[in-house]
Amino acid sequence: MLALRYAALLALVVWVGGLITLGAVVAPSAFDVLGTTGAAGRQQAGTLFGEILRRFHLITYGCGALILISLITRAILGPRPRRFAIRMAITAAMIAASAWLGIVVAGQIAAAQKEIGVPVASLPASDSRREVFERLHRLSRHLELVPFLGGLALLFWELKD
Repeated sequence: MLALRYAALLALVVWVGGLITLGAVVAPSAFDVLGTTGAAGRQQAGTLFGEILRRFHLITYGCGALILISLITRAILGPRPRRFAIRMAITAAMIAASAWLGIVVAGQIAAAQKEIGVPVASLPASDSRREVFERLHRLSRHLELVPFLGGLALLFWELKD
């Protein structure tokens, strides 16, 4: 049982810690370093960060699967984890948000960038294509809150068990 709890805890730490690292260190660093060269640099930073996120989402899918497997196995072998149904629902929501972001929203962002054809930052703020891109970018930031906040809740319950 300890190995299952450890695996789930490790997956949560990788997932939540990765989100913090990407948001607080990687994105600002990429845009600070590459963004100093103007719109083209910001586009490069966005491309770099988009690829980092794509790879990170693959890791999150594995983390989510590991958490689900751990919870289900612990429930079968007993004792059942406290708030089992809530934990399962939170984990499912975390996976769904990550998958939607990693597959659907990321695809829409890539399509918008391809359609625009120039660095988004070079477009006027009133350009409808820029507004669409910024809306998708805001949506992606909000979707990342689901696994972040859900992960924090799961970490809390895992530590209480």
